Amino acid sequence: MFNAILLNKTDEGVQRQLTTVSDDDLMEGDVTVKVEYSTLNYKDGLAITNKLPVVRHWPMVPGIDFAGTVSDSSHSSWQLGDKVILNGWGVGETHWGGLAEKARVNGDWLVKLPENITAKQAMSVGTAGYTAMLCILKIQQHGITPDMGEVLVTGASGGVGSISTRILSNMGYNVIASTKPGKESEFVKSLGAKETIDRAEFSEQGKPLAKERWAAAVDCVGSHTLANVCASLQYGGIVAACGLAQGMDLPATVAPFILRGVTLAGVDSVYTPKIIRETAWTQIAEHLDLQALEADTTEVTLADTIQKAGELIEDKLIGRVVVNTQS
Repeated sequence: MFNAILLNKTDEGVQRQLTTVSDDDLMEGDVTVKVEYSTLNYKDGLAITNKLPVVRHWPMVPGIDFAGTVSDSSHSSWQLGDKVILNGWGVGETHWGGLAEKARVNGDWLVKLPENITAKQAMSVGTAGYTAMLCILKIQQHGITPDMGEVLVTGASGGVGSISTRILSNMGYNVIASTKPGKESEFVKSLGAKETIDRAEFSEQGKPLAKERWAAAVDCVGSHTLANVCASLQYGGIVAACGLAQGMDLPATVAPFILRGVTLAGVDSVYTPKIIRETAWTQIAEHLDLQALEADTTEVTLADTIQKAGELIEDKLIGRVVVNTQS
């Protein structure tokens, strides 16, 4: 038996509890992992609070990522004792996830934990940081270099936004961060942002074309924010879009794309091929100050997770939250 956060759908709604389950309850897979750390992501918060229908199989152990040690394997790539990371692949949505002491998964979903990163550090990075690196890879592949102008990050105090700000700043980019005024603004400046902008400036319907400013952008927000970012990109600029905190809609026109040649690049972290995942984690190990990230990370236990999920959705948390599944 082992501990897990378990979500059950009932006639009264979704039941959330920390409980014990057995190995026999685990879903199919050829690798079993002793989970050491997981992360509380925005998607996990939505699943646990049932604010959006994230979960598509009941009952469900949430947690879209984890890091730990292989405890059993019939997969040719993984041996007992291997250190691994998992991000995405429907884990925490259709397959039991990482907010538990154990997980059983398809070995093809796993990536080797880089030798210079601990399990806790990997989950301080988490799916949010891995997604941030995927966005930055899109910007680099587009040929945007630090000397080409400012890079905007929206939702900059959140998981993807904050790590995007850290990495881009470490790479020498001039990062402008869009966030709430106050503590959030001071927080993103401490990460390396040269300037902050009130997120309200992007949140309402704007002009089809605005003044050209950004060489590139990472957008974690969607809706009017993403439309306004596209409208204010420099000629030939790119926005890597990965989030929908404001909404799934895109109330934009084709003007930025056909008059300024801008690119809207979608970033999916769930089903990204393994070779790109490995590249992303290699780049994270090289360009992210992991000790500084840990200092801005809150560690909680499985018992704390349900409460923290509510705080996350209510926008009451700043920085990263890792879950020590073994404490």
